[in-house]
Amino acid sequence: MLVPGVIFCIVFQYIPMAGLIIAFKDFKPWLGFAESPWVGLKHFEFLFSYSGNLQVIYNTVIISVLKLVLGLIVPIAFALLLNEIRKMVFKRTIQTMVYLPYFLSWVILGGILLDMLSPEGGLVNNFLGFFGIDPIFFLGSNTWFRPTVIISDIWKEFGFSTIVYLATLAGINPSLYEAAEMDGATRKKQTWHITLPCMMPIIVVMGILSLGNILNAGFDQIFNLYNPLVYETGDIIDTFVYRVGLVKGDFGFATAMGMFKSVIGFIFIVIAYRLAYKFADYKIF
Repeated sequence: MLVPGVIFCIVFQYIPMAGLIIAFKDFKPWLGFAESPWVGLKHFEFLFSYSGNLQVIYNTVIISVLKLVLGLIVPIAFALLLNEIRKMVFKRTIQTMVYLPYFLSWVILGGILLDMLSPEGGLVNNFLGFFGIDPIFFLGSNTWFRPTVIISDIWKEFGFSTIVYLATLAGINPSLYEAAEMDGATRKKQTWHITLPCMMPIIVVMGILSLGNILNAGFDQIFNLYNPLVYETGDIIDTFVYRVGLVKGDFGFATAMGMFKSVIGFIFIVIAYRLAYKFADYKIF
């Protein structure tokens, strides 16, 4: 039963690694891997010397870290609030509503956000107009683009993460709450001294494992929302590699940038699993 999966992994994950040699060559498709001239570490030297490249790396780290932190805090807070609702019909309705965006692709959501955030007739700017606020070009302003990207990503993803924490809450022994009530503990104190400590192992695991995605700022989302006006604050490694490699045809430098991201991501994944095993006794093998 494992054979098809192993073959798939080898063909699409390991064999393509031979193409990493492009990072050390001035690759020309008509010359092939063997005949393209060798340039050594030239692409990597340019990667760390040109300020525009460093800005792309900075953008990636800022966006991904903020997504990681808020993507951990928001689902936990929402799960705690949702857990306080006693009417199951109302609770399930809200849960379904916040979970639905997770199933929509960024192609669809990108079109929706473009219409909603448009400075000319967009729903959000029309609402702000009632308070006398001038239209804001959310997706064309370097000031507003990052917050828009981060908030929209949290809105799309937090419903899925909430389910994980709700499952954890459902597994907490009710007798702990009953004993706390007999001792006169309020709901706030029960949350602080029972709920959060019982959730801490899964919070640690989810947080640590997210470190492996520290340089994945979300290609699908950024690609569908950004434009040349916001390259300064919105361009990330994945979109930069796409433009340089596939659009401009500089395959060597694009591969070097992608390889740098993969190496850093691999290091964080190893560290994350070590920390998960140490602090939460979590391991795959």
